[in-house]
Amino acid sequence: MKKIILLFIFITTVSFDSQNEDAYDVGEYFKFRIHYGIVNAGYATLEVKDAIINNKKTFHVVGKGYTTGMSRFFFKVDDLYESYIDKETRNPYRFVRKINEGGYTKNQEGFFNQTTNRILVKDYKHRNEKTIVIPKNTQDILSTFYYLRNYPSIDKIKIGESVSIDMFFDDETTKFRMKFIGREDITTKFGVVSTMVFRPLVQSGRVFKEQESLTVWISDDDNKIPLRIKASLAVGSIKADLDQYKGLKNQFKTKYNGQ
Repeated sequence: MKKIILLFIFITTVSFDSQNEDAYDVGEYFKFRIHYGIVNAGYATLEVKDAIINNKKTFHVVGKGYTTGMSRFFFKVDDLYESYIDKETRNPYRFVRKINEGGYTKNQEGFFNQTTNRILVKDYKHRNEKTIVIPKNTQDILSTFYYLRNYPSIDKIKIGESVSIDMFFDDETTKFRMKFIGREDITTKFGVVSTMVFRPLVQSGRVFKEQESLTVWISDDDNKIPLRIKASLAVGSIKADLDQYKGLKNQFKTKYNGQ
């Protein structure tokens, strides 16, 4: 179960919007139920709040993940991720990563300087800090996906095409890519929903079976809500479904009886 909760905090923020206005706003909240095989393994939540950083108005995004029940007995997970995103530039000012995954812990903060293209990372566990050069407009793990929610002209993407962005994670910058697979109607607890289907390109090996082992279903409306995630792991499979939501900026559109 190690890093499984991280995976879903990482992915459930992925959503896109073809409009110029934000697809989200303060007060938006998602809760996802995570299954490992037939076991209810835990939950992941995402919430958008208000904050002021360096006299700038920001979106304060908070992501949490945790195991429950027997899963917690066998592998305890308590993860916290935060990002402070400039409301005008959509670039992050600061991130927080405080995790405990079966005894594997991290306690870090990152401070972006988008003018000099550098980030100061403070590691409170090891009591050290370092400054790293990053590409222009680099995002952190949470801000990446809120940035993509306002990605222009995503409605015109063709099957097989990908979108990508520079993302800072684990003291290095990587190119995160999402490939568009097509559109599909899926049945959820909220009704039948029209979705766009994407495959994030992940690293095969220790966690995932293949590079394209992960599939994400996003509501094909103005919110572009992450509704379902499935992954084939090196051992077993995992699935996450949206369980609760509130504070959406736009109406959530569902279909009933195929209509």
